[in-house]
Amino acid sequence: MTRDIDDLEPRPVPTAKAPPKDLGVMSVEELETYIAGLEAEIDRARAAIAGKQAHRSAAEAFFKRP
Repeated sequence: MTRDIDDLEPRPVPTAKAPPKDLGVMSVEELETYIAGLEAEIDRARAAIAGKQAHRSAAEAFFKRP
C-alpha cells in the first residue's frame, strides 16, 4: 500500500477549535464583517450537512431490502 505525501502533513485546525478572537479590540464594522463571515460559514456547514443527509438517504434507499 502506498501513501500519499499529503497524508503526512498536519491537518489544519477547524475553525470551531480555533482560539476565540478578541472582540474587544474590533470596531463595530469589523464585528459586523466578522459576524457575516461566521454566518456564511454556518450556511456552508448546513449545506454540507444537507448534502450528506441526502446522500445517506439515497444510499439507504438503494440498499434497502424488500
